This record gives sequence, C-alpha cells and structure tokens, in this order.
Amino acid sequence: MNEILELFNNSQKNSTKWKKYFKVYDDIFKKYQSKKITFVEVGILDGGSLELWKNFFHKDSRIIGIDFNPECKKLNIEGVEIVIGDQSDENFWNNFFKNIGKIDILLDDGGHTNLQQIITTINSIKNINDDGMLVIEDTHTSYQSEFNNPSSYSFINFSKKLIDDLNYKHPNMPKFKFSLNDFIYSIQYFESLVVFNINRKETYMNTKIYNLPRGYEQGIKDFRYKNSLFDKFKSNRYTNLIKKLIKIKLLSPIYKTIIIVIKEINGFIDKKKYKKYFK
Repeated sequence: MNEILELFNNSQKNSTKWKKYFKVYDDIFKKYQSKKITFVEVGILDGGSLELWKNFFHKDSRIIGIDFNPECKKLNIEGVEIVIGDQSDENFWNNFFKNIGKIDILLDDGGHTNLQQIITTINSIKNINDDGMLVIEDTHTSYQSEFNNPSSYSFINFSKKLIDDLNYKHPNMPKFKFSLNDFIYSIQYFESLVVFNINRKETYMNTKIYNLPRGYEQGIKDFRYKNSLFDKFKSNRYTNLIKKLIKIKLLSPIYKTIIIVIKEINGFIDKKKYKKYFK
C-alpha cells in the first residue's frame, strides 16, 4: 500500500482527501522524506492530515498548519505548530513569513476560492526555498458555480497565465506586468492538483549554444515550411528577382511586408487543419 495512504488510514484524527491525491503525494514528496524541511499546510480542520505529515516527513522537520478558524488552535498534535489566519489576506502572509522565514513545501487545502488560492500562490512562492514546491489542491473548484466559476479569473486560468509567464522567460519574448518567472522553474498538472516547482538558480534567461566541429559543414536543408505557400513563394523565380531588388532601400520594406502577409496566410491555412482539436 502507498505509505502516505497507509498513514492516512491509521491517523487518530479526522481528515478527508481525494483518493487519487495519494499517488501524486508519493511521487512529489518522496524526495523530501529523509530531509529536515519546513512543511506548511493551509486548511487543517480536525488535524488528521497534519498528523499524517508529521509521521511521514523527517522527525526533525517543522510541520505548520494554518486555518482561519480559531478553534483549530485547540488541536493538540505533538510537534506541530498551529497558526490562525486568513489565507486571502496579504498582510497575514507578510507577517507569517516574517515570523517563520522561508519554507520548503506549502500544501494549500484551504477554502479553494479563486481569491484564496491566488493570494496564497503569489505570497508564498517568493518565500519557498529552491528545490521546494507549492501544491494547490482541489483546483476542480475553478469549474464549479459554487465558487463563482467558470471565470476568466479562476485560479486555473491564473495558473495558465503562469505557464505563459514561464515561457516568456525566453529571449525576445514579451513580459507581464506581474511575473513569477524568476521563481518558478516548472509547473505540473494532475487531476485537481497544480504543483509549482521553485528553483531560482534554474530560471535564468535561456541562451542558444552551438556545436560546430572544425571542418564540418552543415548541408541539410530546413524543411519546416516545405511545400507550404511560404515555401512556394520563396522558391518562385520571380521571388529571386525580388530578392535582388531588396538591396534597394525603398523596396526592402515592401518585400518584408509581403513575407509577413504570406506567413500569416500560411498560418491561417494550417490553423484550419488543427483548430478542431481545440474544441
């Protein structure tokens, strides 16, 4: 049996989790099991999952639970700290990390609203150590009317924006006004779970490197646009004549504009073939 699931079943305190989560937990948390880490869970109710994490991670790890309900402060779990606070309040997070310092893992099993999940994400990621992670649970709420979804501003759509943000780290790409791509190295998706892997050392600006051995001449032609409208235009004998004329400054912008238009038409033709897969 999965070790985390076994600990869950043997817990002396009440807890509720979705069954598929335990395989994911095992996959993503196993590498931390023998390390002394700081683990934070948002949303603790009766404390069953905190007991689980205390028994799963290294005995010297720091386990912290966060909940908005002051009653949770009464929970008595040896070796576990309980903090009361509102995860949708940025001031709470500022004070929390000021007191606790940086952490290694944050698991958000809190209220699951868009505001709670987004505020937790943007405030915790910068305070997670390299090679740590943020795990947001129950992201199916981004599709449920109970949580004012579907919405353009759901948590899932925010996470999709962060995919763009991560890819915008590539040279010559546009930039977002709000960005987390100096912290997020990769993003993983599972059913109802989003995992942000944090590693500042690996989020540097990408550069192209070449391996050109001395005396080697590359003779293979790039067939990316072979038989496309763009390829036919460029191989046309009249196009070759135009290429010679572009040395004239007045004609150069015209040629470049034609190339752009041809590529756009080519893209439109291609899109008709694959857009059905986006429905």
